[in-house]
Amino acid sequence: MSDNPQIFAPSAKATASQPGAAKTASTGTTKSSAKSGRSRSREFALQGLYQFLVGNNEAADIDVFTRELSGFHKSDSVHYDALLYGCIEQREILDSRIEPLLDRKLHEISPIEHAVMWMGAYEFEHCIDVPWRVVLNEYIELAKSFGGTDGHKYVNGVLNGLAPQLRALEVASDRAKGKLREG
Repeated sequence: MSDNPQIFAPSAKATASQPGAAKTASTGTTKSSAKSGRSRSREFALQGLYQFLVGNNEAADIDVFTRELSGFHKSDSVHYDALLYGCIEQREILDSRIEPLLDRKLHEISPIEHAVMWMGAYEFEHCIDVPWRVVLNEYIELAKSFGGTDGHKYVNGVLNGLAPQLRALEVASDRAKGKLREG
């Protein structure tokens, strides 16, 4: 792939400071040994979607490249496939869900946050086995690790807006149990 953007590293600002949180590396990110296969697959899919958004690379080329990266064998490759190919195939639908929740034009959103929002929206709709609050947390953490300084706040706002649309029963159930505040 001649136009392959470099794979990016997580920023040093992400930390796990909660008691009992996963161990952190010197960069402040969660150590690989503490990550689940699905969390790893989300990171690899994010890297692939970044290549798609920035380099306009073909999904199959991105896939071949990504599978050769160090640590890919520890990821959930089925989940990775669903995210990479699903987001690319459904990008117009995903954008149409995201755009009404934005305060700016979609092209003004960083490719990292754009890809993270695609993935969150995709998981809300297609990965019903993953609780919506887990989806939300996973993508906020990805935005913290790889995105801009306050990108995770933006991702949080958009995905919190999508959750009641795409996971209405789950969100309503949490509200009824007092796990969520209204508004």
